[in-house]
Amino acid sequence: MKKFRINWELLKDILFAILTLGVWFLLKTRPGQRKSKTREWIDAIIFAVIAATLIRTFLIEAYTIPTPSMEKSLLVGDFLFVSKLSYGPRIPNTPLSFPFAHHTMPLIGGKSYLEWIKIGYHRLWGFGKIKNNDVVVFNYPAEKEGRPVDKKENYIKRCIGIAGDTLTIVDRQVFINGKPVDVPEKSQYMYQVKTDGSGFNNNALRRIDITDGHPISSSGDLYEYALTKDGVEKMKNMYNVKSVQPLVDPKGNFEEFIFPADHRYPWNADNFGPLYIPKKGATINLTVDILPLYKTAITDYEHNTLEVKDTVIYINGKPAATYTFAMDYYFMMGDNRNNSSDCRFWGFVPEDHIVGKAVFIWLSLDSEAPFFQKIRWSRLFHTIH
Repeated sequence: MKKFRINWELLKDILFAILTLGVWFLLKTRPGQRKSKTREWIDAIIFAVIAATLIRTFLIEAYTIPTPSMEKSLLVGDFLFVSKLSYGPRIPNTPLSFPFAHHTMPLIGGKSYLEWIKIGYHRLWGFGKIKNNDVVVFNYPAEKEGRPVDKKENYIKRCIGIAGDTLTIVDRQVFINGKPVDVPEKSQYMYQVKTDGSGFNNNALRRIDITDGHPISSSGDLYEYALTKDGVEKMKNMYNVKSVQPLVDPKGNFEEFIFPADHRYPWNADNFGPLYIPKKGATINLTVDILPLYKTAITDYEHNTLEVKDTVIYINGKPAATYTFAMDYYFMMGDNRNNSSDCRFWGFVPEDHIVGKAVFIWLSLDSEAPFFQKIRWSRLFHTIH
């Protein structure tokens, strides 16, 4: 990952931080001067805002899980801490922003940031690099709103493939560099469940932690449920269940919403690849056929112009038979494999979109539970792996 280096753009951000701290010091009382209550409150608030902003920018930040894409590993309503130090904190692209707001002003709406100062991608030193199977928070690369990278929506997924890996999915089984990858213990897939014609009691399903499913036939004997490995066995043991079969999209069944959305690559969510994940400094041979896989990385993420004229590829106006990547890229997937918008749908995550590593859950609330049972006590201070 790109290391921290002082330059003029970065110097602007440092000067802005010094100016902000200077305002706080000016408001402090001089020796022997007595503070008024108002000055004490102003002093405390400014200090708290500055300290909290520095902590959430460079050390650790709290996030909430809003969608079921990582169930059952992470649940909707989990509140977790994300370490910025694990991979190195990013210098903000837009340092002039309203404290504690991501991209939208609370209550009044509108942008929470100013683009008077724009800083390129710089990352400070961190404790390590992204590893396979890390649970990672990142900015959603395929966002179309035109926001700066650090103001794009936050997503959380599992890193299945790191830079330099080759990923393949065969009948839902993920392979990295030709070797099968262990399925996360609590990952879910969709299954077709056939019953004797009777349905399911929702309370009974919740007791065995099966929460995502619905009937798929008018006769009432066929259902679809998202199940973990353990959930499959529990479903099979229910008195009215006749069979539980995995739902797998067959190889060669082209899905136009799956990356790279090109008929030359007839991929789907269950049968995908092989796909090389770009590594910084790696060079690939460019052909018209391979271009759909890496066009977005070359143009949108690494900011080059690209044209094809009579099968000749031009990058920045010059003929190009090869391309060398300027960043590392990653391939993220949700543990709820059939209910996750992830890299299978929109491609790679560039290193400049990486926010940090999810480390532990500090609170978990179940919105569906009765008031006095809303806290999931067993998940408090649960480490994420």
